[in-house]
Amino acid sequence: MGKMKKFNNEIQRFGRSLLLPIAVMAPMGMILGLCGALVQSYMIAKVPFLGNPVINTFLKSLRQVAGIVFANIPLLFAMGVAYGMAKKEKGIAVFSSVISYLVLNITINIWLNVTGNIVDPSVMDQHGQAMILGIQTLRLDALGGIICGLIAAKAADRFYNLELPVAFAFFGGKKSVPTISVGLSMVTGIIIPFLWQFLTSGLMHLSKILLNSHFGTFLFHTMNRLLIPFGLHHVWNALVRFTPAGGTYIIGDKTFVGVIPTLNHVLFEAGPGTKAWEMLPELTRFEAQVQMVTTMFILPAIGLAMYKTAKSKNKKLVKGMILTMVLTAVLGNVTEPMEFSFLFVAPLLFGFHAVMVGITGVSLYLLHTAVGYIRGTIFDFGIFGLMYENTRWYNILIVGAIMFAIYYFVFTWAIKKFNISTPGREDEEMANNSLLKEKKYAEIAKIVIEGLGGKDNILNVDNCITRLRIDLNDVRKINKDKLMESGTSGIFLPSKKHIHVVFGPHVEFVKNAVDDQL
Repeated sequence: MGKMKKFNNEIQRFGRSLLLPIAVMAPMGMILGLCGALVQSYMIAKVPFLGNPVINTFLKSLRQVAGIVFANIPLLFAMGVAYGMAKKEKGIAVFSSVISYLVLNITINIWLNVTGNIVDPSVMDQHGQAMILGIQTLRLDALGGIICGLIAAKAADRFYNLELPVAFAFFGGKKSVPTISVGLSMVTGIIIPFLWQFLTSGLMHLSKILLNSHFGTFLFHTMNRLLIPFGLHHVWNALVRFTPAGGTYIIGDKTFVGVIPTLNHVLFEAGPGTKAWEMLPELTRFEAQVQMVTTMFILPAIGLAMYKTAKSKNKKLVKGMILTMVLTAVLGNVTEPMEFSFLFVAPLLFGFHAVMVGITGVSLYLLHTAVGYIRGTIFDFGIFGLMYENTRWYNILIVGAIMFAIYYFVFTWAIKKFNISTPGREDEEMANNSLLKEKKYAEIAKIVIEGLGGKDNILNVDNCITRLRIDLNDVRKINKDKLMESGTSGIFLPSKKHIHVVFGPHVEFVKNAVDDQL
């Protein structure tokens, strides 16, 4: 049982480690999307001033800058996973992950040459090979970076304090980690080609389920919501976005693996009027068009239901809190604060929510909606919906309006029927979250530490986009009432010695303040 919990904790840590590269990709994706759209000939025809040489050159330059991020996604994952998974010496782990990634690719290149499996560069896409940082190797995509990140993180944790004989002492300690990572990467580079065919086959079988037009769409979005409490939705998304589980697409003489590389080509290179543009509904069904309905319609409906069912004496205070949670989703694509506000007190409602989001995905697909990229904010709706051609953006408004009505009435009924303790329904007046509003992070940190049983009870403090994730010696020392004074919107105990405390977009600043006091 203990081993299983330890494994689950490692899986959660792995999910969190994917947040760093994703956090970089999100704004870069917006820049890539906006610039890619504005330099297309069809957009210039609509808005002539975009054809101005200075403006056009500036936009193309920005597109190139953003494009380099997506051209090196595996390297981003290598560094992000190394940083997130390493418990000791994170800096040397990140350094080693880059070296590991280079060595892994050149080792596979050598294996392909020695075994005669290297193919002519003109047809390497058809054989699962690609040119990575000037090296022709197997196209591992994001998985290759993740493997190297894990190698570097484990090497850093295991060997950061390695002692060697005096004659070799200079190469011990932290300096041993890159060298050991090189050795492990070489071994891995020899093993991977043998296993790759089986792994690819497994992902292709999974893709047959996910790529099923209706059930696959439902399954993907429902599971995406259900995995949010465990922090594993990032792993689920990455699987579809960057591996064969999301499909392998052939456009012209190029092969694309996963949804995001394919979307990049269709949206920002091929453009409207091409055969590739007709693929959009098949690609966008996995991406932000469903999130747009969630952020712009579903969560506001839940917020309105919570406000309407709050006790009169609490409505004034709960109004500001709910408005903040809704705006965080609509403008920032962060849904956890609102979802966590009812997840812990009404898990069946969260199950209903997960199923309805899956139904939303199928509905948009049946209407041939073709809106979206990675993020689901109102800005992305404007860019990828209103500004692009043949997206059927109005389907988001139609489905969104229907979902708004369903969610509002279901949540209002359920909250009243089962007396669910959503924000504002407490018998006592709500604690004021003015500490967060006034950004008094030092005071919040003091309350959090006290609520967790003091400094001696805290083993490790980490955070994701919205939550503090804290390992404790003894969860029995937790004072939940004290923790609620910090302004948190939710507390979750996913395992025996681990707690999540939700602070929404303030979480990183709270975490830094907690670190300072510890």
